[in-house]
Amino acid sequence: MKRVMDGKGWQTMQISNSNAGALRDEREIYANLGLNGARILELGCGAGEKTRAIARDYPQASILALEVDHIQHRKNLELTGYPNIRFAVGGAERIPAEDDTFDVVFLFKSLHHVPRALMDQALDEIKRVLVPGGVAYISEPVFAGEYNEILRLFHDEEAVRAAAFAAIERVVASGKLELVEEIFFNARLRFPDFAAFEDKVIGATHTRHHLTPAVHAEVRSRFAMHMRDSGAEFRTPMRVDILRKPGA
Repeated sequence: MKRVMDGKGWQTMQISNSNAGALRDEREIYANLGLNGARILELGCGAGEKTRAIARDYPQASILALEVDHIQHRKNLELTGYPNIRFAVGGAERIPAEDDTFDVVFLFKSLHHVPRALMDQALDEIKRVLVPGGVAYISEPVFAGEYNEILRLFHDEEAVRAAAFAAIERVVASGKLELVEEIFFNARLRFPDFAAFEDKVIGATHTRHHLTPAVHAEVRSRFAMHMRDSGAEFRTPMRVDILRKPGA
């Protein structure tokens, strides 16, 4: 834990909080950022689920959604009906945009996918492209919970998630970005069946997973423990760090 000074006084930054058990839709959190008409950048947009939700909820906003995975990017280009979204290839460590361009930058579970050696550079880039007073919304999974125990059987992210949090602590301690608020909550994650989990998680094109038959069987067995008639549902603990670029 680290204590930092923000607009509310001394705040304690934590990588996790075991008491944060509220089940929330993340839309409730970022709805407070004033997205109507905002110029938005999303880094690591993946399949664009969050991108499309924001575009529908805030049709006056303009969104540049970047993804480093060329396979997923080609799929994103096939999406239609979202005139306020522009999909492009690019990484957080080298954002293809001018200084002071965006009001809000979103990272939904993507900072820990940035190579560790480039995380500080990525946060510097985020500061560069934000307007003074602009906000970075960084959502990261907490390394805990039943879903995490399944995931770590073949993809243990404890070290990279800790590195991402440490990078956030450093950029706040440096004063380059100010801590506005740190929020802990539980998100609902659903899969209709194991095949959907295999396709979306094990088969994700941004990360190559190679499971031995024994590990695959163990993952399937652990997943089956959560199956119900409606599918498998997990509560996944999350942390959101909302940071502001000084100067407004």
